[in-house]
Amino acid sequence: MAICIDDLPAARPLDKGAPVPDPSTAPAIRWGILGAGGIARMFARAVQHHTVSQIAAVGSRSEEKARSFAHDFHVPRAYASYEDLVASRDVDAIYVASPHSHHRDHALLALEAGKPVLVEKAFARNATEGLEIFERALRSDLFAMEAMWTRFLPATALVHEIINSGQIGEIVSIIADHGQRLDFDPYGRLLNPALAGGALLDLGVYTVAYAHDFLGAPASMQATGKLTDTGVDGQAALLLDYPGKAVAALHTTLWAKTATTAVIAGSEAWIEVPGDFYCPASVRLHLPDGLTKEISPGFPAGHAGLAFEAAEVARCIDAGQIQSARNPWRDTIEVLTVLDRARAALGVVYPGEGD
Repeated sequence: MAICIDDLPAARPLDKGAPVPDPSTAPAIRWGILGAGGIARMFARAVQHHTVSQIAAVGSRSEEKARSFAHDFHVPRAYASYEDLVASRDVDAIYVASPHSHHRDHALLALEAGKPVLVEKAFARNATEGLEIFERALRSDLFAMEAMWTRFLPATALVHEIINSGQIGEIVSIIADHGQRLDFDPYGRLLNPALAGGALLDLGVYTVAYAHDFLGAPASMQATGKLTDTGVDGQAALLLDYPGKAVAALHTTLWAKTATTAVIAGSEAWIEVPGDFYCPASVRLHLPDGLTKEISPGFPAGHAGLAFEAAEVARCIDAGQIQSARNPWRDTIEVLTVLDRARAALGVVYPGEGD
């Protein structure tokens, strides 16, 4: 019988405002990368430059892509089969970097081979598939985590620290926006329903996960948006309501590059996270007297920050943990549930979803 969200084990308590350790201090593990696309390359570069771990193997359905990736990153093993990759004795953990449509199958493939997994966001097409992955990880006593890298960045910990200090008072609203112009290829992944395309799972997930990190699961949600000619969400606006005063207004689109900023407004002050909010170099605290403090956690913006999620996986595996306290399983499912409801409101259903 499939598990439900209430069956998921609780994560250990964590002070999210505590300083984030340097990725280079995490234990070394051997990564196997499943998929050889753009995000896989960014991840490999971050691991090699900022951690002591290594990329031990890469797998792709295309032998040419696997060999090209291996050549570019000096990876010792390239497989033209995902099955061979996850079976490799030279790999300690698998980073799943395939399209959203295949996250569940590829995560289960790795877990069934006895390998812990880091699965690129969005974790799965929907909450049901996400629960399937976590159920298998739980039964196998293996680590699993969504690669929502924003949660592991020093800048995010800094925002938590400011909020915990009481400087902004009670959170009243969170406004976050993520738009990129990604509609150029009508046959590409982001416009393809069969590959679980659309703005929400690729871009909007950042805004939903960000609001969740500070406010938790919403009590209710409203969504509106526009569909592409291929039937996936090209743009969506979400309004989330929480107990008390707080609301979150979130926007995503793949039709335009937007400011990609976030604002957390409190009863006493407000925090501005400049673009791109999901990997900022600094944050700004706006105080009631008009004074603005720009605070930097000391790590550069950009995809080098992927090293922090890789380091978290290494630490958790080394400690024998099956989930991360900074991005626990329940949070991933609650975020997917919001995305599910938003897609339902827009009328987006992927082929074979629910089979």
